[in-house]
Amino acid sequence: MGKMSIIESDLTRCIICGASPVQLHHTHGGINRKLSDKYGLIVPLCLEHHTGSKGAHNSRTLDLYLKKLGQQAFEDRYGHEDYMRIFGKSYL
Repeated sequence: MGKMSIIESDLTRCIICGASPVQLHHTHGGINRKLSDKYGLIVPLCLEHHTGSKGAHNSRTLDLYLKKLGQQAFEDRYGHEDYMRIFGKSYL
């Protein structure tokens, strides 16, 4: 079974620019990477928007934007209380 996302249904095109091919990015990475997998907090990003100079790994602005998307999708499905219990920090 492949990765699933509660944020974006099409994992073949970059969520920012629509380009392909993509790499899958965990909106809540680091120590929360496994939780991102578990709850589908994954988005498709082209190489430039993933690891490029203005990509999620190098741009705090894009990183926060994707965290907000992830949090909103999680809260729409599971609620704010569960988000805070699991992730401990709000980005909204």
